[in-house]
Amino acid sequence: MSKNLYMKKIGEKAKLASLNLSNLNVNKRNSVLKQFSQYLKANEKSILSANKKDIANAKFKKIKDSMIDRLKLNSKKISQIRNSIEKIAKFKDPVGKTLSSWKRPNGLIIKRMSIPIGVIGIIYESRPNVTSDVSALCFKSGNAVILRGGSEAFHSNKILSKIFKRALKKKKCDENCVQFVERRGRNHVDYLLSGMKNHVDLIIPRGGKSLVKKVLKKSVVSIIGHYEGLCHVFVDREADLNMAVEVVKNSKMRNVSICGATETLLIDKKCLKTHCKPILDQLSKLGCKIIGDETIKKFISGKMKIATKKDWETEYLSPTISVKSVNGVVEAIDHINRYGSSHTDSIVTKNKKTAKKFLSNINSSIAIHNASTQFADGGEFGFGAEVGISTNKLHPRGPIGLDQLTTYKYILEGKGQIRK
Repeated sequence: MSKNLYMKKIGEKAKLASLNLSNLNVNKRNSVLKQFSQYLKANEKSILSANKKDIANAKFKKIKDSMIDRLKLNSKKISQIRNSIEKIAKFKDPVGKTLSSWKRPNGLIIKRMSIPIGVIGIIYESRPNVTSDVSALCFKSGNAVILRGGSEAFHSNKILSKIFKRALKKKKCDENCVQFVERRGRNHVDYLLSGMKNHVDLIIPRGGKSLVKKVLKKSVVSIIGHYEGLCHVFVDREADLNMAVEVVKNSKMRNVSICGATETLLIDKKCLKTHCKPILDQLSKLGCKIIGDETIKKFISGKMKIATKKDWETEYLSPTISVKSVNGVVEAIDHINRYGSSHTDSIVTKNKKTAKKFLSNINSSIAIHNASTQFADGGEFGFGAEVGISTNKLHPRGPIGLDQLTTYKYILEGKGQIRK
């Protein structure tokens, strides 16, 4: 079967499945999710065995440690995946909600109702939990999904999608509500982006800069996504020192390989003498490499690489951070808006006016006051899980959960009114 025919058949099945999904009530959808969770528990050994194959292949191919870290599954992670699915099953139905309604002087009643998007194509790298999270979120929100995971997680993604299909079959639902592209050639991705406009309503890329660039360049379908997570923490002159230390440590080092990890630290010049060394010493103790400007170098006892423009533009995804001294909140905002990726940025300060200025003026989809950037996550927002983080200016922005996977239509109810 040619690549075009193979992908076209997947698209046709997805389109039909999305129509079938529209007839499934929320109790039926929830029963599938609960069954999926049970099957994950029952098949844990098989899932971990498949994951070991992927890890062995990744090590053989000398894939970066940060990618392998994202790839790994264990009992704890499977338990977390099941927990996310069970949370999603408990959420209210995001479909068929009356978002607003009003009556016109002529008696017409106008309602804005939430509806599914239709067929969603997800192209993603590394993390196998994306397969289960995305399948659950799309299914609960009434959308059929086509999954194209990275080759490095092929065996893990394949078994997780098969288990979801088994849950669908068990509950007598269309198995094609969730489809995994089992062919590994990149030309299948190209065709998904450029040849399936009649079958796919939305593409969500979830991965590195090169993947998102490719999707933006080739897709003829609408896209939601983000290039990268170039996140910042700004330590203001009125920041509590202990809070600043803890927030910066967590923002950078809790998990260096996620898109919510901080890559650049900005410190107000007015608090360098009191705040700079304690913060950087704590990062160094945790094994973080410091790259800073000439002013920051004065507070480092050992050798330090001087930061260049390239460092301000780099998403390290490793225990490395670039550090810059700035002259107050305005300069911090200017730096973030110039070099950031509109993802997540945080300010640490006791001054509410300064915080308000920062939160109002940075372009980020997630702006934080006195907390870690690693809260940039759908689960932490109470969404159960996420399809990804959107840095788009238009809907949706930030973590993409159930409500963000719906659109709406207007329903007009009349009694024979005609327009004059």
